[in-house]
Amino acid sequence: MVEQLKRLATGIEGLDDLLKGGLVAGSSYIVQGRPGSGKTILANQLAFNHVATGGRVLVATLLSESHERLFQYLSTLSFFDPALVGNQLQFVSAFDTLESEGLEAVVKLLRGEIGRQGASLLIVDGLLNARSRAENVLDTKKFISELQGHAAFAGCTLLLLTSSRLDDGSPEHTMVDGVIELGEDLYGARSVRRIQLRKTRGSGALSGVHECEITEQGLKVYPRLEALYSHPSSPGSEVLTRVGTGLASLDGLLGGGFPSASVSLAMGPSGIGKTSLGLSFLAGATVAEPGLHFGFYETPQRLRIKAKAIGIDLPALEKSGAVHLAWQPTTEGLLDGVGARLLSHVRKHRIKRVLIDSLGAFARLATNQGRLNEFFRALMGELRAEDVTVLATWEMRDLFGSEINAPASELSSIVDNLFLMRFVELDAELKRLLSILKVRDSEYDPALLELVIRSTGIELDKAFVQASAVMSGTASSAQGA
Repeated sequence: MVEQLKRLATGIEGLDDLLKGGLVAGSSYIVQGRPGSGKTILANQLAFNHVATGGRVLVATLLSESHERLFQYLSTLSFFDPALVGNQLQFVSAFDTLESEGLEAVVKLLRGEIGRQGASLLIVDGLLNARSRAENVLDTKKFISELQGHAAFAGCTLLLLTSSRLDDGSPEHTMVDGVIELGEDLYGARSVRRIQLRKTRGSGALSGVHECEITEQGLKVYPRLEALYSHPSSPGSEVLTRVGTGLASLDGLLGGGFPSASVSLAMGPSGIGKTSLGLSFLAGATVAEPGLHFGFYETPQRLRIKAKAIGIDLPALEKSGAVHLAWQPTTEGLLDGVGARLLSHVRKHRIKRVLIDSLGAFARLATNQGRLNEFFRALMGELRAEDVTVLATWEMRDLFGSEINAPASELSSIVDNLFLMRFVELDAELKRLLSILKVRDSEYDPALLELVIRSTGIELDKAFVQASAVMSGTASSAQGA
């Protein structure tokens, strides 16, 4: 039987997921990153969270900065509680001791404070200063080794903070059990914070680079969805049922509606009726099986106006709890953060049908377009695991023409059902076309449908039976029609 190591939960959103439960209790870790990368916030957020769960923390600084100045900055963050300072959470400055007496005196000071405080977590901020005071590599190793020994003897987890980017072969890296690196990258004019677990001895962890941000609540980490959900959290239902599309005519063409827990994608240009089609789908939600509109472009106010224009009383559905609205502006946001927000809404409200309007907005948030396929696959897989039926939209660039721009490579493996919506010019009139391109594991009627948006809702009729070249956007009447 595999022994499970005791964990010290950080309480930091997403970080415990990366660490698969938290830091290994009694182990030693380095947190490294350039100034401003978030090391101090991470460490102090961990400290206050640990105290809140009954732990005791000793924070030792080897920096010249005063604690009063540190508290001034921390006071802007919601986790900071001055009432805990000086009681379960002790701050000690070892800067003067380091300058006047050296590393051995610092170790002696901290050993005494660990025992006096009964600390279960020791944070040492300023490892770079200690390194600069060491006469050689051996002194650095000795300093870390003695701190580790005293901390381990007291059952205390050790966190060492440094603004130096240490190499994997550095003496510090070889001695500690884990290395957490914080950084920040520019993508055009946009800055994105990142976190990486470069070393985790004796513990599983989510590898690779993950996005994070600093908010009023402190540090938030967003594990890459394809790493977090490399396997869906649940196998999902084994029974195939149908979920109504909101349009009786479309249900008939699909054999009763969308297969439950399936993912459908409606592709088409701006103004073709994708959102209206999605609102019709959401209108079929109930209090027992609620729906969610997860949108990027339409604010809730504009969405209610649009729904009213096609005969849907969205405010009434919201009031009853049958439909929930979540608006995500496209001006800012992190890809995995937005994906996590969607899944959070689904779990909180036990959502059973979702309209994602649109997948293209997700793509615009990605700093690495090459991982979109894996991201969408993980997101949709987890929604299926929650037994959610999804209708997503994708805006195509061209109003007319036969070219189709897919949202990601291997599109067919991501979605179960595919719908194409196009504008068609026929007999000096502009018409809307809806075509069913694919329905996985089910029969369907492949007829070309004219989509008509009225004040009473959407109507779908079989049309274009006496026309040719309809899919190109410029149809012509068939000979003899």
